[in-house]
Amino acid sequence: MTDNVDHSKRRMLIAATTAVGGVAAAGAGAPFVLSLQPSERAKAAGAPVEVDISGIEPGTMISVEWQGKPVWIVRRTKEMLDLLPKHDEDLADPSSSIPQQPEYCNNATRSIKPEILVVLGVCTHLGCSPTFRPEVAPADLGAQWAGGWFCPCHGSRFDLAARVFKGVPAPTNLIIPPHMYLSETRLLIGDDDKSKLKGGQPADRGAAA
Repeated sequence: MTDNVDHSKRRMLIAATTAVGGVAAAGAGAPFVLSLQPSERAKAAGAPVEVDISGIEPGTMISVEWQGKPVWIVRRTKEMLDLLPKHDEDLADPSSSIPQQPEYCNNATRSIKPEILVVLGVCTHLGCSPTFRPEVAPADLGAQWAGGWFCPCHGSRFDLAARVFKGVPAPTNLIIPPHMYLSETRLLIGDDDKSKLKGGQPADRGAAA
């Protein structure tokens, strides 16, 4: 009789210990699982960025941050646009055949609207940030320079459509990030899915494609 009671108590104790251990293990695992989830700050860093472009003067550039990287927005003048096709023979990929841009920017200006260029400000060689040099024929860049970006790290050059010149370390054109117009003066960088928008469609999304 006593042995039966002892065995019953022992089985109950083992079952209780196992249950408590399981709960403790689950509790200990929860913080680890949560730590694998992206933080709110990380989510925000990768979120699309809305930009007011109304204040960008012709011939100038602003820089914003998206996913921890600089994104440049340039308002090109008519003169800048007119110069783009005149040095195609000096470029490594003048037709942007290597897909460094969304399909709707796969055109001569690599943009939705010809005058507004949106480009990731990271050199495709080793990730430096090139310098904006919009002036024509400066002494340090030569008589053939028609404006663009010069990378001070290793000398790569890009024109005002962010296309790479021949004979430089950078292998490809600069990257055009996904983007779309929310209005005539508002850009959304990092997303081009119109279906996510509420209250109407963005203006000119892919109009130049």
